Amino acid sequence: MIDIDYEKENLEISKRYKDMLKNSYLTLTSEDKKLIRKAFDLAKDGHKNQRRKSGEPYIYHPLEVAKIVADEIGLGATSIACALLHDVVEDTQYTLDDIEKNFGPQIAKIINGLTKISIINEQDISIQSENYRKLLLTLSEDFRVILIKIADRLHNMRTLESMKPDKQLKIASETIYIYSPLAHRMGLYNIKSELEDLSLKYTESEMYHSIEKSLEETKEERERYIKTFTEIISERLNEEHMNFKIKGRPKSINSIYRKMNTQGVAFDEIYDKFAIRIIYKSDVKNEKFLAWKIYSIVTDEFVPNPSRLRDWITQPRSTGYESLHTTIIGPENKWIEVQIRSERMDELAEKGIAAHYKYKEGFNVEDNQIEQWIGQVRELLDGQNHTNDTKDLLDNFKLNLYHKEIFIFTPKGELKVLPNGATTLDFAYSVHTNVGDSCLGAKVNGKLVPLSYQLVSGDQVEIITSSNQKPKPDWLDFVVTSRAKSKIKNSLNSEKRDIAENGKELLYRKLRHLKINVNDEELVKIQKFFNVGSSLDLFYNVSIGKIDSKELKKYADSKSVLSSIINRFKRSSVRKPVQFREIEESKNYDSLVFGDNEETLDYKLSSCCNPIPGDKVFGFLSINQGIKVHKTNCPNAISLRANYDYRIIKAKWIDSSQKDFTANIIIKGIDRMGLLNDITKIISENLHINIKSFSITTEGGVFEGKVKLDVNNKTQLEKLVEKIKKLDGISKVVRTNV
Repeated sequence: MIDIDYEKENLEISKRYKDMLKNSYLTLTSEDKKLIRKAFDLAKDGHKNQRRKSGEPYIYHPLEVAKIVADEIGLGATSIACALLHDVVEDTQYTLDDIEKNFGPQIAKIINGLTKISIINEQDISIQSENYRKLLLTLSEDFRVILIKIADRLHNMRTLESMKPDKQLKIASETIYIYSPLAHRMGLYNIKSELEDLSLKYTESEMYHSIEKSLEETKEERERYIKTFTEIISERLNEEHMNFKIKGRPKSINSIYRKMNTQGVAFDEIYDKFAIRIIYKSDVKNEKFLAWKIYSIVTDEFVPNPSRLRDWITQPRSTGYESLHTTIIGPENKWIEVQIRSERMDELAEKGIAAHYKYKEGFNVEDNQIEQWIGQVRELLDGQNHTNDTKDLLDNFKLNLYHKEIFIFTPKGELKVLPNGATTLDFAYSVHTNVGDSCLGAKVNGKLVPLSYQLVSGDQVEIITSSNQKPKPDWLDFVVTSRAKSKIKNSLNSEKRDIAENGKELLYRKLRHLKINVNDEELVKIQKFFNVGSSLDLFYNVSIGKIDSKELKKYADSKSVLSSIINRFKRSSVRKPVQFREIEESKNYDSLVFGDNEETLDYKLSSCCNPIPGDKVFGFLSINQGIKVHKTNCPNAISLRANYDYRIIKAKWIDSSQKDFTANIIIKGIDRMGLLNDITKIISENLHINIKSFSITTEGGVFEGKVKLDVNNKTQLEKLVEKIKKLDGISKVVRTNV
C-alpha cells in the first residue's frame, strides 16, 4: 500500500488550477471566474476518489484539458468550465440533471455531447463507428464539443506512457485515424502536428526516436542558420520601418517521416526540415499589401522557387487559414520555406476556428468556408439512412478532411471550394442536390464537357440540367466529394430500401432460428462475412434470395470458430501475462507464434505489406481467412487498430526451419554498361537469393529496376540492400510493400 500525502496533493491541485487560469485570468469577468470555480469544485468533488493509470489524482486530467482549451485553443469561460466537467457524468455520481440544475442547459448540452462520444477501450467496430458518428453529429450542434474532445485526446496522448503497450497502439491509431484530421479541419495546426507526432511515437517508435534524435543533433546548426537569415531580412525590414518578428521552427517529426517514406530518402536527404515565419503588425486594411511587400523584400535577397508559391491570403483555405508561403534558396544555398502572415493571421493559424469567431465582427465571415463545411457535414449526416454502413459514412467524411483545394467559379462569379480531382458533377451537387440529380452535362469556360470532367482552379462552370435525367450507378465511379457520393447513393437506394425492409424482417427471423443475437455489432460482422458494403445491401440480398438459409448457416459455423479463437487468447492473456522480447537481428527468425503463450497457429501473410521474418508484426483475426499477419507499419494498420482492436493478436518471429518469403525492392541509379549483370551477380551468386521477377525501365540515362525476391528473413534482405547500394551509379535502393 502506497502512502499518499493528501496535503501535498491538494497544494499541487491548487497550483495547477491557478496555472490553468494564468493566461486568461485578466480577460475573464468576475462572473466567468465564478463559473469556472464552481465547475472546478464540482469536478474535484466528483473525482476525489479516482486516480489515473499513472497513480496521479484524476482531477489533474480535467485541469490539463481546461488549460489546453484556454491557452492552446483560446476558448472562453463556458468551454473552460465544460473541460473541467467533461468526465463528470460518465465517471462520477453526478448526473446530467445535476449539471443542468447547477450550470444551465447550454453547459449541460455540451457535457451531454462530450459524454456521448467517450469511447470505451474495449469497444468493437460497430460501437466505435457509432461513437464517431455521434462525434460528427455534434458539429451540427456546438463546435465546442469537438474542440474540447480534441483537447481531451491531446492530454491523453501526452500521458500515454502509463498505458499498456497494446492500449498505446490502439489509442495512437484511433488518434491518427480521426482526431488528427478533425484538428486539421478545425484549423488547429499545432495540435494536429503534435497529435500526429505523438501517434508516431507509439506506432513507429524506432523511427520517431531516430528523427527526434537527428533533429536534436542538428538544432545548433539550425539555430545558427535562422540567425543568419534573420539578420539579413531584419535589416531590410527595419529600413521600411516595419513592426515584425521572425521565428524559426522545425517541421514536425511526422511530416519529416512522411517525406522520408514517400521520397524513399534518409533524414539527411530531406532539404526542407524547418520553416521560417515572418509575423508583422498591421491593421486589416493593409494586411495584404504588407504581406506582398515583405515577399518582395525576401525575394530581392534570395531566389524563390516559383512553383512553391502559395497565396492563402487572397483565397484562404477552407479552414480559415491565411498566410503567404514561398520556398527560397537561402543562405549557404539551402532550400527554406518562408511563411509571411500578420499577427491576426498567426492567431487564426495557431487557434483555428476559436480565433475565427473572435475576429468574426468586422469580417465577411461568409468568405470563410468553415461554416459551409460544417453545414455540409450536417447535411451529410442528416441525409444518412440508419441502414447505411456507418464506417462507409466515416470514410466518406474523411475524404474531405485532408485534401488539396481548388477554386471554381459559377457563371455569376460566385466562388466554390472543392477538393482536388473534383468533377463537374461534384460541382453540380455542391450547388444543390436537385442540380446534381438532374445534371446532364456542363460548360467549362464556355466549352461543353462530360460529367466526369476533372476541374482545375480558376475554371468557370455552367451546369446543364434536364428534368428527364436521373442519377446513375456509374456516377459513383468518378465523383470524389462525400456530398455527391451520399446524394447519389440516397437516390439510387430509395427503391432498394422498400425491398430491403422485407429482407430485414426475414434475416432477423432466420438469425433468431440460428440462436444468433441480433444487434448492430452482429450486423457489421455479417456484412463483412458476405462482403457487402452496407446493411441495406445485406437486407436486399436476403430479400432477393442471394443470401439464403444455407449461407447464413455457414456464417453461424464460422462465427463459433472465430469466437473460440478470440476467447482462447483472452484466457491465455489472463493466465500468462508475458511480455514479448525484442527481436535480435543476428538470428534467423523465420516462423511466427501468437499470443502471450506463443502458440503456433495457421496464418496467412498479408499481401498489402508482405511481411518477412524480422519485421515487427501483429496478427488480425479476419472472418473469412483466419489470421492475417501485417507489419506494424502496414498502410492498413492504423485503420485495423482503430476499428477492430478486439481482433488484434500479438505476433512475433522465432527461429525454426528455413522458409522463403517474398520481398520487393526498387533500385534506381545511372544507367551504365554491365549494371544489370552486377546486380544479378550480387543477388544470385553472392547471396544465393532467388529472383522471382525483374523489370527494368531506362529513360534519359536513368535506370529503375523492380525486383521480386525470395528471402529467408529481414537480415538477409538488409544485407542485400547494403551490397547493391555500394555499386557504382546506384543512387537508391528501397524496399516496397508491392
